[in-house]
Amino acid sequence: MTRNGLHHVTAIAGRAQDNLDFYTRTLGLRLVKKTVNFDDPGAYHLYYGDAGGSPGTILTFFPWEHAAPGRAGAGELQETVFRIPLSAIGFWTSRLQSYGVERAQRFGETLLRFRDPDGLRLALAGIPGIESEPAWDNGEVPVAHAIRGFHSVSLMLDRTAATGAILSDVFGFAEVAKEGSVTRYQAEGTAIGGIVDLQEVGGFLPARLGRGSVHHLAFRAADDAAEAEMVRKLAANHGLHTTEQKDRNYFRSVYFREPGHVLFEIATDIPGFAVDEPAESLGAALKLPAFLETHRGAIEAALPELA
Repeated sequence: MTRNGLHHVTAIAGRAQDNLDFYTRTLGLRLVKKTVNFDDPGAYHLYYGDAGGSPGTILTFFPWEHAAPGRAGAGELQETVFRIPLSAIGFWTSRLQSYGVERAQRFGETLLRFRDPDGLRLALAGIPGIESEPAWDNGEVPVAHAIRGFHSVSLMLDRTAATGAILSDVFGFAEVAKEGSVTRYQAEGTAIGGIVDLQEVGGFLPARLGRGSVHHLAFRAADDAAEAEMVRKLAANHGLHTTEQKDRNYFRSVYFREPGHVLFEIATDIPGFAVDEPAESLGAALKLPAFLETHRGAIEAALPELA
């Protein structure tokens, strides 16, 4: 069965230890992979998600300690939203007080908006009836209140029509609602990571990439064949061409700039995060791709220790 939706979101952080502490201890996510940026092996690439590192639950970071702060604006993924049980709203309101948490409503749902230590915009959406869904238990956040994967992402764009057409035609989303300047697209049958909100903000300054901003957004493809079909549709129907396929060990990816200038990735569900370490010990050891193994000593010496 084809499963459409979000695969992961990748953002830029500052100090790696602060990032690890916030996402594993404060938010209670699992560190599912500790590796390096394949294009910049002097920096970590940290992946957080659910117990098994499922597509639609994964938020990843490039911790570049000395990166300048990003600037909000048009052409960026503005907000990443996680799902929590509606009954957990009070717990999280209290837990996130020091992170500027604010309560809001969008499309009839209760949101708790806040920022991580680097200024990345996050939110929790209270969803009724998901208390029985599995959740990662690391002893920091009670399972009853724990995060259950992505709810949605919100993109701020100068114009949204062309991006919406790609969501519908290539990625299997459909327009389901409008609220002010925001149009909601949803992938049918996908509860986790199944929503993209597009906000049209003509005239805003363009975003500037930096610490506390999102680097790219990845969409799911079941396998190489599904990815190739998406690439074909992008070229044939939208005049957009992707990079060549890149092997990221845990998925295989292509990249392109969508019409609003956000960097989009298409990532395969296979082979997954247990390809190079047992599922029960995901994230415990530093994992390197084969082409970097001969440099392990130098890489480990350059990376900051994580506790």
